[in-house]
Amino acid sequence: MDVERHPFAPFLPSAAKILFLGTFPAKPHRWSMRFYYPNFANDFWRIMGLVFSGDPARFELRPAPDGKNRWDEEAIRAFCAEKELAFSDTAEEIRRLKGNASDAALEVVRPRDVECLLARLPQCRTIAATGGKAADVLAGLYGVEAPAAGQSTRMATGGGREIAFWRMPSTSRAYPLPLERKAAPYRALFLASGFRREDLSAPRTGR
Repeated sequence: MDVERHPFAPFLPSAAKILFLGTFPAKPHRWSMRFYYPNFANDFWRIMGLVFSGDPARFELRPAPDGKNRWDEEAIRAFCAEKELAFSDTAEEIRRLKGNASDAALEVVRPRDVECLLARLPQCRTIAATGGKAADVLAGLYGVEAPAAGQSTRMATGGGREIAFWRMPSTSRAYPLPLERKAAPYRALFLASGFRREDLSAPRTGR
């Protein structure tokens, strides 16, 4: 099986306080942009739209110039820079054991050097692992137990920095949870990381 190297450079605003770490992107034919969580079927950017503006379609291009539904990469990058959110993944190199993007079928050949990422993020005090596989890889790197989904634990980095390690619900459509229920732990993450309640949208009810 071929080894794939991560196709995206880390996105690291220097003042970022939160670093989001997934596992690895889907295959390129599923991308709708060249940025993290590029698959249009993935709910990550719908969750961001819901949490910050109450609109899960905030970052969607419908239809894009080519007639396909796509993410608005320019708007997403601007949003992440404005909110000072950093992004990378826990795997630098992987093998796809079944040829797809399922976490269960990914073999991590070489993990990302998270310490190197944190060295470029001096104000970062929170890492959010977006899914079980990412949380397990991160926990293995630091010799800690991964928290339960939607929960956090404390850990120390190699440089002695104390980090809040959050395990977030997977944003994959394969994880069958209503969007608002997926979004609730993300809203809690932002509040715990210093975002003001008035900067976030109110949670939806009755869904």
